Amino acid sequence: MGCPWQPPRTCTLLLLLLTFPMLQVPATHPDCSAVLYFQEQEAECLEIIRSERQRSGPPGPPGQGGCLTEWDGVSCWSALPVGQSQAVTCPDILHVFKKSKALIWRNCTESGWSFPSPPYYNACELEDIGSSNDTEAKKGYFVTMKVLYTCGYSTSLAALFLAIGIFSCFRKLHCTRNSIHIHFFTSFILRGAAVFIKDAVLFSDESLDHCTMSTVNCKAAIAFFQYSVLANFYWLLVEGMYLQTLLLLTFTSDKRYIWWYILIGWGVPMLTVCTWVVTRLQYDNHGCWDDYTSLYWWVIKAPILLAIFVNFLIFLNVTRMLAQKIWSPDISKNYKQQYMRLTKSTLLLIPLFGVHYVVFALFPEHIGVDARLYFELVLGSYQGFLVALLYCFLNGEVQAEIKRNWGKWQSSMESNVFNLVTQDFTA
Repeated sequence: MGCPWQPPRTCTLLLLLLTFPMLQVPATHPDCSAVLYFQEQEAECLEIIRSERQRSGPPGPPGQGGCLTEWDGVSCWSALPVGQSQAVTCPDILHVFKKSKALIWRNCTESGWSFPSPPYYNACELEDIGSSNDTEAKKGYFVTMKVLYTCGYSTSLAALFLAIGIFSCFRKLHCTRNSIHIHFFTSFILRGAAVFIKDAVLFSDESLDHCTMSTVNCKAAIAFFQYSVLANFYWLLVEGMYLQTLLLLTFTSDKRYIWWYILIGWGVPMLTVCTWVVTRLQYDNHGCWDDYTSLYWWVIKAPILLAIFVNFLIFLNVTRMLAQKIWSPDISKNYKQQYMRLTKSTLLLIPLFGVHYVVFALFPEHIGVDARLYFELVLGSYQGFLVALLYCFLNGEVQAEIKRNWGKWQSSMESNVFNLVTQDFTA
């Protein structure tokens, strides 16, 4: 987008305002909507110009037959006869212009269009951009954020792989409950991998304009990221559903439900993302699909909010059932301890996962950007580690199995050493 309508320094500062935040963080900044707005307006204006040229042929000398339709970098000026004038209002764009009701005039003269009067930068008034010190501080802030969430996801991935290895290696830990935990861990691994892939594709080169980037690779990275986030929430939903099933159907085999859980945990997110991809390709195939101000973002957002809402209902119901069973005189002490062990992890995770998402979902995407980034990137990056800690490393059953196998390994090593010493002595 050119800037023929304002001084070079102001133009540079505006473009910096629109593009700088996008170079640092793994989410589309709301100000990218300004760039997309000007692109759409320019495309519409150029289409009008092409239609006029097809009807009237190539343009003649300036002023002959009036002034043709023109795009000046901000507004589209419709064709006018010589001697007439036209007015347009300032673009109504958040975070860019202070005024949207001011009028800018241009006259059609014998030598062509006159300059905009008053100039855009005077009539519309740019928002305060901040000093170079503010820019450096903001850059340092985003670099710090990236270091923090990179450490968080790395820690989570290491813990999750170790937890999956523990559940897979010990035969006594093979059961439906731990199989669901493994799927849940895998969804976290996909989410962490998706963040790193997204960073590598979208933000490895700071010279790229991420507001207008529209490649197959970046769209695939965003689609994979959305799938991993959806799968994460739906496997948390499966954990809640499984816990409720255990409390409701104590004597029913839980193996019959495992395929339904897999279908919900992996199938529903896949169906949702496929629907979203087809919708974007058909109706909104611009940019890199990471513009959360788009109406089609609700194709992803609504199922996540639904999963959180259902999980909250499960949370309340499980709490009620647990209280009934604990206070019931017919339940033995061993069963009460078992119910407590089964529920403490899931009851802790459900509110941790959903509360901040619901709070931010009630506000527009440009509200509380810093707080949203901190919760979703920094604190969210350690959720995988927390899950592995609660479901695996602090699990009494897992700890007992590790101790038992460690004891067997030590006994085996002592026996082997004794046999070697005995053989050397008798040789």
